[in-house]
Amino acid sequence: MTSTPGAATAAPPTTRYVVVAVLFVACLITANVIATKIVTLAGVTLSAAIVIFPVSYILGDILTEVYGFARTRTVIWLGFVGNLIAVAAIWLGGLLPAAPFWPNQAAYEAILGATPRILAASFVAYLIGEFANAYVLARMKIATHGRHLWARTIGSTLVGQGLDTAVFLAIAFAGVIPTGALLSLIVAQWLAKSAYEALATPLTYGAVAYLKRVDKSDVYDRDTRFSPLG
Repeated sequence: MTSTPGAATAAPPTTRYVVVAVLFVACLITANVIATKIVTLAGVTLSAAIVIFPVSYILGDILTEVYGFARTRTVIWLGFVGNLIAVAAIWLGGLLPAAPFWPNQAAYEAILGATPRILAASFVAYLIGEFANAYVLARMKIATHGRHLWARTIGSTLVGQGLDTAVFLAIAFAGVIPTGALLSLIVAQWLAKSAYEALATPLTYGAVAYLKRVDKSDVYDRDTRFSPLG
């Protein structure tokens, strides 16, 4: 397989591209399943999804850096559809009548159920955050002529995670949590998620270098149409 470094379009999808895409979708669905647990780390209130959700942004950075915005756009929509299927299956599973000897229906609904408001917040925030992350990284790659990967990954994450966190919490909890507390929660979660990716920078460098070498793909989105719909 060959590709032209700096091209606007990527080479045909490879097995490694598919693996990264599958990992992205798996991280997203897993994060949404465990997000109902609220934890406190170093005095910061976070969702348990903090253990895996930022990984989807790291994988999104890798996809955009190596394969370009268009390929990443496909994966973002696959993640959206995968999450939609998971939510629908969980909802339908909750509607099925529980066996008389199974006492955990209430627990199932409490842990896996979600209000329409929370679901709407999750879906909207995901699309805005992920597309913003991919767009910023692709644009910064052109502006920096492919240099300073660390600045692109951290910079795009600050924008993407910031929008994701702000949109989700605003839609989900505006009017429920006092405005001052809501703003503090947004800032704390945004910084925690961004710090996660910053700490993972060496791993991102390694993955990007490996994939660029073996797949011979290093896309610059100079002529790409940056629309979420293609």
